[in-house]
Amino acid sequence: MTERALDKETELQGLSTAVLMPSIDLLGAPERKAVDPLTPIVGVGLFQRTVLTLQRAGIRQLIVVAGQEEDRLKQALLKGPRVSIPVRWMPIREFPLDDPRTWESLAAEVRGFCLLSGVATVFSRALIEQLRRDVQEGLAIIVTQREHRPDLQKRWLHEVWSGMSDGLADVLVVPTTELSAAAQVAGELETVPISRWLQRAMVDGRVRVTSIDADPSCWYQTVVTSEDLQRAEHRLYTSLKSEFEGFVDRYFNRKLSRWCTRVFIAMGWSPNVITLTATVIGLVSAAAFAVGTYTAGVAAALLFQLAAVIDCSDGEVARLTFTDSPFGAWLDITLDNLVHMAIFGGIAIGVYSNASGSEYAWVGLALGAAAILGNALSFALVSKAQKITTGREWDSPKHAALSEFMLKNVASRDFSVLVLLFAVFGKLEWFLWIAAIGSMVFAAVMLWIVRPSGLFLRSVR
Repeated sequence: MTERALDKETELQGLSTAVLMPSIDLLGAPERKAVDPLTPIVGVGLFQRTVLTLQRAGIRQLIVVAGQEEDRLKQALLKGPRVSIPVRWMPIREFPLDDPRTWESLAAEVRGFCLLSGVATVFSRALIEQLRRDVQEGLAIIVTQREHRPDLQKRWLHEVWSGMSDGLADVLVVPTTELSAAAQVAGELETVPISRWLQRAMVDGRVRVTSIDADPSCWYQTVVTSEDLQRAEHRLYTSLKSEFEGFVDRYFNRKLSRWCTRVFIAMGWSPNVITLTATVIGLVSAAAFAVGTYTAGVAAALLFQLAAVIDCSDGEVARLTFTDSPFGAWLDITLDNLVHMAIFGGIAIGVYSNASGSEYAWVGLALGAAAILGNALSFALVSKAQKITTGREWDSPKHAALSEFMLKNVASRDFSVLVLLFAVFGKLEWFLWIAAIGSMVFAAVMLWIVRPSGLFLRSVR
């Protein structure tokens, strides 16, 4: 058997299938009320968000046991972001959940493990990825926000089941063998919720409890009331961050950009439109720097900072609405670097105009040219490093770690604050020295990191 076939077999035996039941509360908690599966949260309906999150987390096939809302759910998936995984629809009128044969049919469709979920819960992609890593033969997994004490299992069980909606997520992982056991319980008790089976399995030691308190990226929010909707939206916004962001992005730009993101989502703007908007503001800023006056320099620096804030929003909107794409990522980083080079050029022209008539006026232009050249080289080398990382072609772990450090800690927009500070103090020519030297040093370091992995040889292929 080939390595690729082995990987595929491993995936099939793991957690690659999800079963959604939008018509019921999966755990049958009496205090939970039915919620419309198309209830919008940050521009995306609950059902769509569940499907797309599962898809992004590596689920490869989906089964939907739907009731009267089936046609609406199908239309919602057709109108929203593309769903690329196969979706099988099982009408609940033909496959009632209190019929053991329904569970037996589900068991026949699944290999390894399946994830059972309602749509009354918003959860993170990281949570599903963690569940996929945690599967163990013969054990189901339930997710809770409460601290689990194995040594106090019986007491913990009583507390959870007495306040179920607060204790457990409407998400659990079940081995295929246990689906048949759930079918037997459904037949015996004539009940829909899987909670009765889950209670038995926990007592018998066939359930593993996963608490999410330790990892903030693995979160979920049950959605029943309007307050729950607000909490879920807050969770989604606070979970936003980019893979490569500096100190200023993390603690300043992101806090402002979330307000812009709310506005852009309400207006229905696409991430690419937001990228173009930030680019236009950045180019206007560069033109203002070229004027060369103190007032124009400060105004230009403020515009550049605004462009940096808005530039955070394009990625946030893309991740929240599942509209990110390779082209969008390429457009964002390409236009970012275009703006940066324009800023360097604008500042250089402004410094030159202020020093016109001086024998050293040319220094400003030379520094600007060096900063632009260093930025262009850095852009090319960073792009190459990202391709090597994607293809896992680093020659050594040391170079991979150095590349990751440089991209996460050096290649950021934090210099926008430096531009503002130097503009306020009327010393933009000092910034040019830093930009010219810094960009060339960064390019040299990246060249040294990338070179052993065959930068020039792979470029020719």
